Amino acid sequence: MSEHPDIEAVTNYLLTLQDSICNALASEDGDSTFREDRWQRPEGGGGRSRVLEEGRVFEKAGINFSHVHGDGLPASATAHRPELAGRSYQALGVSLVIHPRNPYVPTSHANVRFFIAEKNGEPPVWWFGGGFDLTPYYGFEEDARHWHRTARDACVPFGDEVYPRFKQWCDDYFFLRHRNEPRGIGGLFFDDLNAWGFSRSFDFMRSVGDHYLPAYLPIVQRRRDTPWGERERAFQLYRRGRYVEFNLVYDRGTLFGLQSGGRTESILMSLPPQVSWRYDWRPEQGTPEAELYDRFLRPRDWADEG
Repeated sequence: MSEHPDIEAVTNYLLTLQDSICNALASEDGDSTFREDRWQRPEGGGGRSRVLEEGRVFEKAGINFSHVHGDGLPASATAHRPELAGRSYQALGVSLVIHPRNPYVPTSHANVRFFIAEKNGEPPVWWFGGGFDLTPYYGFEEDARHWHRTARDACVPFGDEVYPRFKQWCDDYFFLRHRNEPRGIGGLFFDDLNAWGFSRSFDFMRSVGDHYLPAYLPIVQRRRDTPWGERERAFQLYRRGRYVEFNLVYDRGTLFGLQSGGRTESILMSLPPQVSWRYDWRPEQGTPEAELYDRFLRPRDWADEG
C-alpha cells in the first residue's frame, strides 16, 4: 500500500484499451464506424464517448472512457465508505455495453476502473474495480464454457482462488432481486481491490481488460449468421428489459455517474435501442426460451464443465 498510484499510466492504458476494442468491433461489424464525442464536465474532468449504431452486426455498441474529479463524493460513493466523506476524488475507467442485432449473439458488458480519494495530510485511498459479464438470449453451453474459461485465464496468474471468488461476486452482483433471477451467465466482478499493492492490482485490471475481446469475439463470430425471425426478436427485446431494470435500479456506475453530475448521454448509452415489457409473460416449457431460464440463468461452474 506504500506505492504511490500512477494515474497517468492508468489513463494511458484505458485510452489504449478503448481504441483497441473500438477498432476490433468496427472491423467485426464491417459496415459502421463509431461516432465520438469528447466532453467536459463542469465540476471537473471529462471523457471520450464512442457509439456505433445500426450496424450490420451490432445494433448498438457504446464504449466510454471517462476521467472525472471533484471536491466531494456523491452519496453513492460514501454510503458504504463513510470515511471518504470530505475527500476530493478522481474516478477514471472504460465501460462498454454491446447490444448485437442477432438474438443468438449475447449482449456483453465490461468495465475497468480506478478510483482515488485524497485529503491533505492523509494518505490517499484508492482501489481498482471492474469485470465483464455475458447476457445471452439463447443459451449455448459451448459459448458459456468459452466465456468463463477465458475469464479464468485472466485470473490464473494472480492465484487459484481469484477466479472462483470474483465469479461468485459477479453472480451475486448481477442479480435482479425483484425478479429473483440473474441478469445473465456472469463472468467476473471485483471492486475495492488494493490489498495487492498498486502494481499488482493494476496488472490484474489490465488482464481483465485485455481478456474481454478474446472472450467475446469468438462467440460473436460463431453466432452472428444464425438465422432468426420475429419470435427470436420478440424474446430478445423482452429480455433486454431485464438489462434496463438492472442498470437503472442497481448498477453502481450508473448511480455514481448520475449523482456526481456526469454526462447523462454517456451514462445511459448502455441502454438498448429497442426494448419491450410484457405483463406476467412466461415461456412455454420445452422451448428454447424456457431453456434459457432452466439451464443458463442459474449459477454453474462453466469453466470446469465439459
